Amino acid sequence: MTRKTIFTGCITGLTIAMASQAVAHFGMVIPSSNLATQEKKDIDISLSFSHPFEVIGMDLVKPEKFYVVKDGKQTDLKSTLSQTSVMDHIAWKTNYKIKRPGVYQFVMEPTPYWEPAEDLSIIHYTKTVVSAFGDAEGWDQPVGLPTEIVPLLRPFGNYAGNSFTGKVLMDGKPVPNAEVEVEFYNQDGSLHAPSDHHVTQVIKADGNGIFSFACPRDGWWGFSALNEADYTLPNPDGESKPVELGGVLWIFLDKYQKK
Repeated sequence: MTRKTIFTGCITGLTIAMASQAVAHFGMVIPSSNLATQEKKDIDISLSFSHPFEVIGMDLVKPEKFYVVKDGKQTDLKSTLSQTSVMDHIAWKTNYKIKRPGVYQFVMEPTPYWEPAEDLSIIHYTKTVVSAFGDAEGWDQPVGLPTEIVPLLRPFGNYAGNSFTGKVLMDGKPVPNAEVEVEFYNQDGSLHAPSDHHVTQVIKADGNGIFSFACPRDGWWGFSALNEADYTLPNPDGESKPVELGGVLWIFLDKYQKK
């Protein structure tokens, strides 16, 4: 990573959103499906940065890295990204054609984002998991990020109402009592939170970095484990400021289907 590079974002409507302490930032890596089949081998993937429940977007500078991991092998996909728009802000997209069975972990390492409202830089290492052609081996393997959430519940083939369980790692080691923020991707904007606290829900992991959360409805759910880095980065004025590291994982839950 080039730690000297900081993106100073201008966010439409963010002033209003920041009035709430419940607002959380989420890196987003959202595929068109988390299950690839012989009939649907092509996966469209969007990369963005947002407040997903409130559907408030932020511009995302082209990521430092974007790649896929399968069977422990990393394949660079950054050159395949093209600019798009998500929530009316700059985002990135690609199409990935899956040729072989397996579990594919898509990973984004963003350019550091300077957040003046919090007086720090944000780096969200974001991933999602896609199963291809019925293969389910390797979904619980870390990909070696500085911080990440390793799923302990298989992160695909799940129903709304299931309890998701994950383990927070930093430098490959469990993070005791890690704070994990949770948001639902309110994609069509149809849902309203009854209070600010309902926008971003918060869990504390146990002494082994393990947490659980029951997801009450179908759709995309984001989990973001937050920790402070052991280094600083300069703000736009050149002052050394803290860095928030996020290990972010997105999973999809399905509805039960009638015959």
